[in-house]
Amino acid sequence: MIQLKAGQNTPLTGDVVRFSAKAGAALDVSALVVAQNLRVLAAEDFVFYDQPRTQGVTLSNGSVAIRLAEVRADANAVLLVVSADPAAPAQPGGLGPVTAELFENDVVAAEFAITPLAGETALICLEVYRRGTGWKLRAVGQGYAGGLAQLLTAHGVEVDGMVDQPAAPQAGPGSPGARSDGQDTIPGPGADSRAAGPVPVEVAHGLDRLWMIFEDAARSAAALISARDYAAQRLDHELSAAVSDPTTRNTPAAEAARQAAHRRSDELIAVAEGNHHRDSQHLLRELADADRLLPPSLASWESPAWDGPPAASDGIRLGELHAIERGPLRVPYCVPVPLNRPLWIDTESSSAAAPVVGALLARLLAADPGRRVRVDMIDLTGAFRGLVGPLTPVLNGPPVTDHAEISARLQALVDAAELAELAYEGGVFTPPVEHRVLLAADFPHGYQAADAQRIGSLMVRGDLIGLSTMIVGSDESDSSDPVVSALSQACRHLPTVDGTPLFDPWTGSPWQLDLDLLPREPERQARFLRVHQ
Repeated sequence: MIQLKAGQNTPLTGDVVRFSAKAGAALDVSALVVAQNLRVLAAEDFVFYDQPRTQGVTLSNGSVAIRLAEVRADANAVLLVVSADPAAPAQPGGLGPVTAELFENDVVAAEFAITPLAGETALICLEVYRRGTGWKLRAVGQGYAGGLAQLLTAHGVEVDGMVDQPAAPQAGPGSPGARSDGQDTIPGPGADSRAAGPVPVEVAHGLDRLWMIFEDAARSAAALISARDYAAQRLDHELSAAVSDPTTRNTPAAEAARQAAHRRSDELIAVAEGNHHRDSQHLLRELADADRLLPPSLASWESPAWDGPPAASDGIRLGELHAIERGPLRVPYCVPVPLNRPLWIDTESSSAAAPVVGALLARLLAADPGRRVRVDMIDLTGAFRGLVGPLTPVLNGPPVTDHAEISARLQALVDAAELAELAYEGGVFTPPVEHRVLLAADFPHGYQAADAQRIGSLMVRGDLIGLSTMIVGSDESDSSDPVVSALSQACRHLPTVDGTPLFDPWTGSPWQLDLDLLPREPERQARFLRVHQ
């Protein structure tokens, strides 16, 4: 059995898989059969207690069984869900810790422990999805503050009284989200399912395609690392054996044994490096082909997409992952939009991070040209004044440069999110027509204690107003302030210091991240900071 971490995936080999879960609170389990855009194809693709079966998926005795060969051919995945039992008394802490289990042919194959941080009453635990001709399992762990109804709406199910659910509990101060994975592990795209639903984009050249390439690169890298380690261990063992007998260690036979050991080690490494080079060359060609077809927010700065018409995307590119000791392959590191998991740019100097922030804003502007973008900027040190001119059409008022004005700006966003939550609970919610962006620089210096709580509230409810959040400051994961520490730990950290490794979610191999930088030339900045209103 494998213990999964958020974003990690593993191949499935059984014909039938079964999902169950346990927690301190009473649970309902359910499933959603979804297309590539993570939305159901028909009403019957929501499997729950009042509709216990659809093609290939059955709910029985508190567990969901999937006969993989029978799942409808046009489905891309089955999302496996838990939610609070509406017949049980509401728990003030939501579901609490949940352990999800997946069985293959009635044998436990994987387990995923989830610890929600904000009292969520519904979780996507696991995703069973197609990969080529087979199936794979991904650990998701995404919680929904609005409960099961919000989760269903996000995936195209029209609720309208279809399910009962307890009222969503209020999130505690500074409770930023449902994710509990380590900040240095790169979570997969499925870990950031969004309440507003994904922007439609052809998966062949979208976020999922790039993550498939990344997974292939990670597994090839892991094979190379493993071969090198094995060759070194075997060489050490064989050299030790060659000199273990004092009476023969200086004989021609011992020297021949040593040379043979070195030769076998070199041959093993050469084969592994040849295989990795072959894989890398294939992936380099695949990336070059994809870059010509990707929408701007996922493409490189050199892509012709930036000179073409606006094109919607389901994600943005953050930079490139690479490892010098493993050759020239550089893999785009991309995340879904809106940013349901905020980005935290680790830096001691906001001005030094200005090119990184500019690149992220350019890609957020390009990701959804069909929606108006409104940017709230908190910039106490004036680090981003050079971006104000190009961004003027989308700024939601002047940048906040006085610490006394921070609370009011954040509270306005919190108020909008809480109104949206009330509308949602009242059944009159409409999806946001704007993409809101919050840039909170120099955090937490100059911010009041309540401001961290406001940002934490936005991490839970911000998806209801289409909010993406970026925080700029030093890593506060070990802060003595528990609210600031929890906030930092719940974010996706982007290191700006060389030598800070990130580890892929499939094999745990280390990668260096080179963040994309907005070019400094004004004419190039104007090309990328295109405002579509």
